[in-house]
Amino acid sequence: MSTEIDYYELLEVERTADDKAIKSAYRRLAMRYHPDKNPGCSDSESRFKQISEAYDCLKDPQKRAAYDRYGHAAFQQGMGGGMGAEFGDIGDIFESIFGSAFGGGGRQQARRGADLRYDMEVSLDEAFRGKQTEITIEVSQTCEPCRGSGAEPGTGKRACAMCAGHGKVRAQQGFFVVERTCPTCHGRGEVIEKPCRACGGEGRVDTPQRLQVDIPPGVDSGTRIRLAGKGEAGPFGAPPGDLYIFLHVKRHRVFERDGTTLLTRVPITFTTAALGGAIEIPDIDGEMIQLEIPAGIQSGKQLRKRGAGMPVLQGRGRGDLVIEISVETPTKLTPRQKELLRELQATETGEECPQSKGFFDRIKDVWNDLTE
Repeated sequence: MSTEIDYYELLEVERTADDKAIKSAYRRLAMRYHPDKNPGCSDSESRFKQISEAYDCLKDPQKRAAYDRYGHAAFQQGMGGGMGAEFGDIGDIFESIFGSAFGGGGRQQARRGADLRYDMEVSLDEAFRGKQTEITIEVSQTCEPCRGSGAEPGTGKRACAMCAGHGKVRAQQGFFVVERTCPTCHGRGEVIEKPCRACGGEGRVDTPQRLQVDIPPGVDSGTRIRLAGKGEAGPFGAPPGDLYIFLHVKRHRVFERDGTTLLTRVPITFTTAALGGAIEIPDIDGEMIQLEIPAGIQSGKQLRKRGAGMPVLQGRGRGDLVIEISVETPTKLTPRQKELLRELQATETGEECPQSKGFFDRIKDVWNDLTE
């Protein structure tokens, strides 16, 4: 380390500062002390390196935790009792024979960017037909000026002094030698000489991105659409992650959905229920469907229209439309209608409604048993 000035003091933040405050402080100070803004000023260059070193530590949760507990000693090679040369040689032998099984393997490969999630709401009609739409999301993308390297254009990288370019450091803890990722270069084995001004040395910048999304017919709530390579940009030029779009289908005013089956409840008059007839209802695709109502139909009876439901996602055909009948009792009758109903009532024998007759017959039998 170049100096042991407290990292929090260098970045002018409190020890309780969150990641956003630390990042904001670093960018503000980096702009102030950047060598390009202070040409020929060795103090500014030294200060810039110090704040870069401090930010490199505090932006990493594990390194920050180690620093909060042990201070600068957490990153000094040999912490915990010192590391003798013979232990380093033994570690090299184990690494050459067994490779990464004993913590070896050299520099770490750059990790791909993080996957992202986007929740989208669609109507049942859109789920039926499918649609093309456009979304705008803010996502980290590769910094164009430095092409993701994190280094100011025209500058390069140098071998990490902490790990001598190996990407790992070793420390003795009692009899054992522990090898861990270098906290300075994060296992890359190299550090940036002059961080890019556009991205602060991260190789990524947050920018809005407009994406075209194709929603196929038949999607349902929970359907996931993957846009490969549209997630977060990978650090330092690593491949980007993916974007996953999770769909949520809104409730419909007429239809309920169960997979590819659509369900709707249709009220009919009691005269239609008694005499039978035909009714028309709209299909999900806007076409009118004619239904034959059999005479004597009861509330709760379901009629099925084959192939009038939702499309099969990425397949052929459609599900069914199920129509549940609800017989509605009239509430507003004219005097003439009431007269006709009384005439009908006078002719009833009980055989017209077998369910009602059967129920009251059972009640009568129960009552007779109780009175005997």
